[in-house]
Amino acid sequence: MAGYSTYTDLELTALLKAKDRAAFEETFIRYEPLLLNFTYKKINNRDEAKDILQDIFVQLWNNLDGLNISSLSSYLYTAALNKIRDRYKHQVIHDEHIGKLQQLIDGAAAGADYLIREKDITLLIEKEIAALPEKMREVFLLRKNAFLSNKEIAEKLGIAEQTVETHMKRALKTLKNRLGPAVVLTFLFLN
Repeated sequence: MAGYSTYTDLELTALLKAKDRAAFEETFIRYEPLLLNFTYKKINNRDEAKDILQDIFVQLWNNLDGLNISSLSSYLYTAALNKIRDRYKHQVIHDEHIGKLQQLIDGAAAGADYLIREKDITLLIEKEIAALPEKMREVFLLRKNAFLSNKEIAEKLGIAEQTVETHMKRALKTLKNRLGPAVVLTFLFLN
């Protein structure tokens, strides 16, 4: 592997396309510190920056078959920027929903009674999610907790995107029927 350190990005890219593990390791060694510093400066959270880099390199390795890039560094920095943008987009949307729900909660609930009801509702929701069929539950939790797209979930689970979409629709329908739409929406946005 020592010889790979002298390879150009263009040579590494060609080796990556051929699924050369040592070329991938050299790419990681070469770019991980630079991308970590770049990402950390943008988001100011080292743990999240590391998570973003892990996602980038996992995505790179998983997509070697379709790898069509002209510049390895451009590809990696663009991937980092896209992940950072996605993070901010999810955070902004999440914060907006939390703010709106917090206004509703502040206006409607008070004291310990509210806390008890919230705990009871959370337990009820978790129980209903646990009662979903295994694959449906797995798809639902990947969407809710990991914010994965249908395509990402399909790749992770080895199923068709349409199957992911069907599982999500059925999970939401089942939960709405069992719990009511307001409870499901509150749960989706609070967690």
